[in-house]
Amino acid sequence: MYEPTKIPLHRAALSSFARGRRPRWLIGGLAAVIVAVIAAGGWLSLGGSGPMTTALTQRVAIGNVEDAVTALGTIQPLQFVDVGTQVSGQLRILHVDYSATVKKGDLLAEIDPTIYQSRVNADEAQLLNLGAQLAQRQAQRSLAELQFARQQELLKENATSQDAFDSANSNLKVAVAQIAQLEAQLKQTQSTLNGDMANLGYTKIYAPMDGTVVNLIAKQGQTLNANQTAPIVLRIANLNTMTVWAQVSEADVPKLTIGMEAYFTTLGTSEKRRYGKLRKIIPTPDVINNVVLYNCLFDVENPDGDLLTQMSAQVFFVLATAREVTVVPVTALHPASAGQAPARPRADRRGGGADEGQGSSALRYAVHVVESGDVVTREIVVGVMNRMVAEVKSGLNAGEEIALDGGVQPRNGPQAPGSNQRGRPGGPHL
Repeated sequence: MYEPTKIPLHRAALSSFARGRRPRWLIGGLAAVIVAVIAAGGWLSLGGSGPMTTALTQRVAIGNVEDAVTALGTIQPLQFVDVGTQVSGQLRILHVDYSATVKKGDLLAEIDPTIYQSRVNADEAQLLNLGAQLAQRQAQRSLAELQFARQQELLKENATSQDAFDSANSNLKVAVAQIAQLEAQLKQTQSTLNGDMANLGYTKIYAPMDGTVVNLIAKQGQTLNANQTAPIVLRIANLNTMTVWAQVSEADVPKLTIGMEAYFTTLGTSEKRRYGKLRKIIPTPDVINNVVLYNCLFDVENPDGDLLTQMSAQVFFVLATAREVTVVPVTALHPASAGQAPARPRADRRGGGADEGQGSSALRYAVHVVESGDVVTREIVVGVMNRMVAEVKSGLNAGEEIALDGGVQPRNGPQAPGSNQRGRPGGPHL
């Protein structure tokens, strides 16, 4: 009777491979062996103790840290004036155009002066009439004075009647009163003439300051009505110094102080920073969609004239800075003790020197450091911090390798408080 030859399992598998047949159970088994070998190698390379998941690492570097309040703003000239008209009429001539450079006293526009010129002419004619009447009354007064003096002498010699004397005295007083009345009318007419001449002068609009025409509101030929409000014809601004109007939320306004450093960038020149000092916080807010925003102002020079009115600005109010210091990403930080609530420090350190002090600007955190293949927990002191990086005041040196927030369980050292049950540490609360 025929008996099949018994082949060992590994020889059977090789025979199957040789014949082109690959059992599925064998392929799955080999894959499992390979994964196990790789996992064991990684576990042994980091100390061979405890569970280990893959994590990103990074070398500690030297850099700058800046903590700032950000806001959106618009750019306006520091000095500007809306030039209007005090009289009504047709805007007959407009002598300037957009971007025109003007000096104080330059003629900008002219209103049709016909009506105001006619009023001036009428006042001048009335003055001439009153002047002639005054001359007539003065002559009559002179005659009345002579007649009164004659009657007075005759009365002393009883050569005239009392009635003739009283009549001469009355005529003199009437002549004097008529002259006083005409003099009053002359003053009134002169005052009217002065007002009409002023209105005639207002038909020519002159520049009240040196600057640039940044806006034209009225058009040539347009009729302007100044009976209720003064119509605006154009705006002149001095573009040498600009003011940034930044709208800061009510949550961030308490962090700002007058005189603190601020800078901004524009859409067209995002790489160029322009610096200034916070000059004013306007106490009356703007409420937009139930959001309370306060206008915070600072000035910047504009020597090149490239800053224009109504430009948008990305504004940064600098709360604290640290330059040329050891920095780490905030994703590598973990609370060093339970219950500690990290808060952003307000110290302004621009020198960049090492500061080992434990002042109010210092906070303690834990980081995972890679040392000789092991991941250990180390406590560090952090200074200036923003949402991306933090200044290391002590506990870590440039060039050391740290593990980022990637699920690392350190081999030795206490586990950072705030870690979850899987060993994944929690990041700082910003």
